Amino acid sequence: MKNTVVEIRGLLSALSARGVEKQLLRLPGVKKAEVNYVAGSATVTYDEATVDLEAIKARIHECGYHCSGEQLPRHVCDPGDPPTEAGAVSMPVHDGHASHTGHDDTAHPAEHGEHTGAKDEMAHEMGHGGSMDMQAMVRDMRNRFWVCLIFSLPIFIYSPMGGLFEPPAPPFGLRLDLWLLLLASIAVLWPSWPFFVAAWRALKNGVLNMAVLVVLSVGTGYLFSVGSTLFFPGVQFFEAVAVLLVFILLGHWLEMRARAGASDAIRSLMDLAPPKATVLRDGQEREVPTAEVLKDDIVVIRPGNKIPVDGEVLEGESLVDESMLTGESMPVEKKPGDKVIGATINKSGSFRYRATKVGSDTALAQIVKLVQEAQNSKAPAQLLADKASQWLVVIAIVIGLLTFAVWFWWIGQSLLLAVTLTITVFVIACPDALGLATPMAVMVGTGLGARNGILFKNASALEDATRLDIVVFDKTGTLTMGEPQVVEVVVVAGSTEEAVLALAGTVEQGSDHPLAQAIQSKAEGLQLDPLTGFTNMEGNGARAEIGGK
Repeated sequence: MKNTVVEIRGLLSALSARGVEKQLLRLPGVKKAEVNYVAGSATVTYDEATVDLEAIKARIHECGYHCSGEQLPRHVCDPGDPPTEAGAVSMPVHDGHASHTGHDDTAHPAEHGEHTGAKDEMAHEMGHGGSMDMQAMVRDMRNRFWVCLIFSLPIFIYSPMGGLFEPPAPPFGLRLDLWLLLLASIAVLWPSWPFFVAAWRALKNGVLNMAVLVVLSVGTGYLFSVGSTLFFPGVQFFEAVAVLLVFILLGHWLEMRARAGASDAIRSLMDLAPPKATVLRDGQEREVPTAEVLKDDIVVIRPGNKIPVDGEVLEGESLVDESMLTGESMPVEKKPGDKVIGATINKSGSFRYRATKVGSDTALAQIVKLVQEAQNSKAPAQLLADKASQWLVVIAIVIGLLTFAVWFWWIGQSLLLAVTLTITVFVIACPDALGLATPMAVMVGTGLGARNGILFKNASALEDATRLDIVVFDKTGTLTMGEPQVVEVVVVAGSTEEAVLALAGTVEQGSDHPLAQAIQSKAEGLQLDPLTGFTNMEGNGARAEIGGK
């Protein structure tokens, strides 16, 4: 069995994710599928002997969504593989990727066939566009909101609801109802199109979601109004439909902004790896993208550099800050034969090492994958919410139809009031917030945990953490500020704390060891004398001459 995290772009609501899950689980060989609407990704457990990644991607495309494969940040994707942006919420889609053969360090744009084909296949969707990343979807929804709002204002002013105003006569000698039809068509058709597309996808995938309710309310009101304007006498609901759509689009825009912000933590985790690496190619040092570092490449590291990929030191010695992986504040000494981990920081000294793990095999890539799987997993509360959401949509539709029947036929109110109340029930009763709340909480919780060095295996572990009373750590030195500090100076008789600190600070001027830097920081402001003959004694401190002593 293999676990993989793939991107899914174009999800419009939490219940849309449920439809994709159902279709993925119907694939032979897929044992488990968890789709995270907030993250725009899915964790799929499948039997490699029965189904492959291409079949999974194809099934997602059949559902009406875009999938370009596994989620990996560009600088940790496998050499020669097209990158997909993990978290895919704020980073642009790369239409090409850097590739190289042999030891050619030049980045060549990939042929656009594969990527462009995927986008062309999805082009018929309209809506948000299948290949949009989350930030593009946020901008798209924002634009739709403003178009709807701008054209809804004159509709409201010309309608009976805006009776307090005295608007000018419609332009070009148009009848008022035709003028309202023109304004409403602009305010409704393009801004609401993603909901019609999402409703079609949902019905095709066998689920009912928020988009279905929006189409029932906005679509019914608009079509009835068009009919009463052009074909039969009756009331128009243009103002009700347009104003309602304004609020729907505003809510959806704000929701998408929240989704984009929820992935900031995992994006910062991925950015721990440097985008560039210095490698030896044909005896020359060359800077190449980290994604182009091959296994067995010789990587050159200098003081202050981030280590791009995992490997084994060949020559040179240094101290490496591995706190991002171990939590330990003290740098670890590295010498030939020692292992180094990608995304850790070289503190002092220079060395060369052989790359042993690159791309998705690095420790950082595995951590990112673990966090993604945790974000895509479902807590027991979410499983219950998903089931409830499905039934609540059905209940909302039934109640909406009953509302129309009661107000129009039983109470005998006007058609305008009955339809308006029915539309309102369809939208207000939508349980999409119920399906969104839990995955959003899991996304933010696991992301903040990763940002602070805490990895949750799955959403159930995060839910269990709410019941913790005591946390026990297995060793000392794990909970630190990330850098050593001098907290106490012990002196012998006849000496003062200031004198000892000044003496130590003077000696440590010649060292860049983290402990030396801590002593220098503590001695800041004291009178430090010139020193000569500084000698670094590995593992035993340092010595120097001060004033001939």
